Amino acid sequence: MNDDTLAARYRAVRGHTQALAGPLSEEDCCVQSMPDASPVKWHLAHTTWFFETFLLERHEPGFRPFHPAFRVLFNSYYNGVGDKHPRPQRGMLTRPGLHEVLAYRRDVDERMGWLLANGNLTAERLALVETGLQHEQQHQELLLTDVKHMLSMSPLYPAYSEAPLAPAARGAEPAWRGFDAALAEIGFGGPGFCFDNEMPRHRQFLEPFALASRLVTNGEYRAFVEDGGYASPALWLSEGWDWVQANRLSMPLYWRRDGSTWQEFTLHGLQPLDAQRPATHLSFFEADAYARWRGARLPTEAEWEYAAHGAGDFGLQGLHPQAQQREQAAGLAELFGASWQWTLSSYSPYPGYRIAEGALGEYNGKFMANQYVLRGSSCATPAGHARISYRNFFPASARWQFTGIRLAKSL
Repeated sequence: MNDDTLAARYRAVRGHTQALAGPLSEEDCCVQSMPDASPVKWHLAHTTWFFETFLLERHEPGFRPFHPAFRVLFNSYYNGVGDKHPRPQRGMLTRPGLHEVLAYRRDVDERMGWLLANGNLTAERLALVETGLQHEQQHQELLLTDVKHMLSMSPLYPAYSEAPLAPAARGAEPAWRGFDAALAEIGFGGPGFCFDNEMPRHRQFLEPFALASRLVTNGEYRAFVEDGGYASPALWLSEGWDWVQANRLSMPLYWRRDGSTWQEFTLHGLQPLDAQRPATHLSFFEADAYARWRGARLPTEAEWEYAAHGAGDFGLQGLHPQAQQREQAAGLAELFGASWQWTLSSYSPYPGYRIAEGALGEYNGKFMANQYVLRGSSCATPAGHARISYRNFFPASARWQFTGIRLAKSL
């Protein structure tokens, strides 16, 4: 990618982030609905902080920070950079105001534009710009899911988008797609961008297995709920059962039930629960329990990646998962563009993985404990951000992201 192309991509990605905040009020942008989420204002500032801290500070002649306090306020988890404002207290940052954060973005964008045009950047530094853009795309998805959680806290169930939610298409009929035993090549093989946790490419032996041709639907998951799935301890991992009991859970995060009427909160507001759509916002614990109820299991990440080999269709983006009939690889639909898919694989380093030096080495490697890998992409994943080797990861109880279920079984 040449300098001009990268500069245009920089402007497009940065503009899209700000456009995502467009439908929101200033009050909306300040709220933090839970410790795992962040205010929209913080997302706007932190993604700007990344470019100021890792590029301008190091490569801009006569660098001066936009505001010295922002180095601490909008640092996320980079201990190598310095102190951080406590994550659970991001919603207490009523100041700087949204207008000042937007001014921060304009200032850094102008200076980055100069750096890209005149900075004589090396290939290594240009790669760092691309990392910053990929990082911002991750925050674009987080921004939408954090906004969804925030809006769901209101008894008014306000909509992020006033556009009507398109009717659900009928998905493909469910089927099992079998795969023979194989010595599979797993991990990023290039060309193009990847995060360090997708490397190095390596071999894994797979026993014969099968994957479901599509994701589990709302209607199928509702049958689990109505069959007493949340009241059956034999279906749950011990920690998962404790989590269900402690939180008094009886259904997915955004579902509502009034007698025989089922509804689901979406970014389009409260909607009737559509049985055809992929079930989403499910934790690893819920996904695993449902799979046991179906006499199946979740796939490993190596099985998922091997089965997805050759996929070139990375799905449609939107604000809510849509059923997909088209096959994306090997007779499998909804690999991308609906919901991230839980795997049985703990998030751990690939053989030969090495953490990068410096603060950016904290990006992925230090989180390789007590997390599970998800594969694919979701309806909220930005266009151009998905790829077959992408490794998303969350704790087993996380369910505010667009996370769903693809069943697997051993043959």
